[in-house]
This record gives sequence, structure tokens and C-alpha cells, in this order.
Amino acid sequence: MGDKTRRRRRSWVPLLVTGVLVGGCSAPGGDGGEADGRAASGSGRPPSAAGAPSPVFTTPSPVFTPDPSLVPAGVPDGRGLVDAVVFTPADWGRGFTARKPAESTPGTWAVLDGDCRWQRERLPAGVLAGLSRYSVRRDAGGAGSVTVTAVATVHASVLSADGQLVTTLEEVLRCPEQRPRDGELITGLTSTGTPFGAREQNYADDSVLEVGLYSERGGAAQPYRWMLARLGTVVVAVSVTGSKNHPQAELDQLGGNALARMLERVRQRLEAE
Repeated sequence: MGDKTRRRRRSWVPLLVTGVLVGGCSAPGGDGGEADGRAASGSGRPPSAAGAPSPVFTTPSPVFTPDPSLVPAGVPDGRGLVDAVVFTPADWGRGFTARKPAESTPGTWAVLDGDCRWQRERLPAGVLAGLSRYSVRRDAGGAGSVTVTAVATVHASVLSADGQLVTTLEEVLRCPEQRPRDGELITGLTSTGTPFGAREQNYADDSVLEVGLYSERGGAAQPYRWMLARLGTVVVAVSVTGSKNHPQAELDQLGGNALARMLERVRQRLEAE
């Protein structure tokens, strides 16, 4: 694929991700703690905006088909891919720094237990690699912050990768209130799945959006977003939570652009020259 085609694809992917995110939901809203694969500090009814117009996009490209010879088939290749794809603090933009811990323990991923608490467990059979990185940007004078997480998971098969998104939808039904780690709470969770071709979703084989409210140690609730997208055997995800002085449109743009750029990294790694 030539450079011209790559540039054209980069131009529409962020617009599609952000457009579907903003146009497809209006409910308030990561993977942010070592125990959590999702909350930002971290099935149900679709969180749709009543009467809101659907986003319209032009000349979308077809969904990406990876080169089979480049798809990770073992743990080393899987680890190399997630390390290259997952955003670092610098990738999020100026002012972002690593949280503590800066990233998840190798060989683990987040699991929602029977008490609706997120724990990290060893990767199961069928999952080659997973990585979460946690970042934050603190406002001047301690006025607030934006907390973000970037995640990638490489599966051994498309069926396994698809199962991750299905499980995400089911978890909201089981646990509309979740605890990422001690002192953190996500409430009012709703989710919606949008497969390729539905509602102008042309950037991934499948996608899931969760929205809710996040609070820390009894503090004020903040909007919460958890976005996942699958390309073949790879699932990427981001979460974004911001204090009240950050408009939701700003947070949605930040998360949508990050998800789009991570998807583009997956494409670049898995497409034939």
C-alpha cells in the first residue's frame, strides 16, 4: 500500500471514531489502576441521544484485512505488537505523565470478579499478550486533571478476540456498578456494541462503548468513557476521565483520536508492504 493511501486513511479514521462516539451517545461518563484493565483513574440499553442526527461520513474505506503472515502467532510477536501499539504518556500529548504504576504487570489482564471488582489475573489460553499503560495530565494549580489509559490485547484467534467484546457487553449487565481499585467507583454503566457497517462504523471489525460516572474516594462524579475496537485478532481500548473544568467534547475528542491512532498502528504492523 502506497504512502498516499496511508495518508488518506489516516484522515478519515479519527473522524469516524470521534463521530460515532459523540453522535452515538449522550449518557454521562478506564483502565487506570494496576488491578484494573479499564477504569481511568478503570448488553445494557444503548446510550443514544433521543432525536440526535446520526453522524454522516463520506468515502469510508473497507474494513482492514491483515496479512496472515504478519498476524502474531506466538507470545513474543504478540508482546512486540502491544508494546508498539499502546500509547505512552508522550503519545497523549503535552503535559501527560506516567501514573504509578505506569503499566500493567506483564502476562496479565483485568478480570471482573464476582463482587464487581477488577483484579489482574494471568492471561488465559488463547490470549498471547496484553498491555495497559496509565497516564495523567494535571491542571495548573491543582484545578483538576485528565486521567487516561491505553490498552491492547492480542488473541490467538478472531473468535477469542470477539469474545472479549461480547464479555464487555455482558459485564455491564451483571455489574452496572464496578470498583476498579480501592477508593474508586464507576456507577450508572451502560454500553452499546457497533459492528462494522452499522451506524457508519467503518474503522474496525467491531466496537463497544461504555459510559458512566467515575468517582474517587467519595469525590464528585466525573464523566467516564471506555472505548474498545477490534481489528482481526487485536483489541485496542482507551478510557478517558476528566474533572468538571474539561468539557465532554474535549474528552471525547481526546479518546477518539487516541483510539484511531492505535488502530492505525495495528494496521501499519499487519499490512503487507
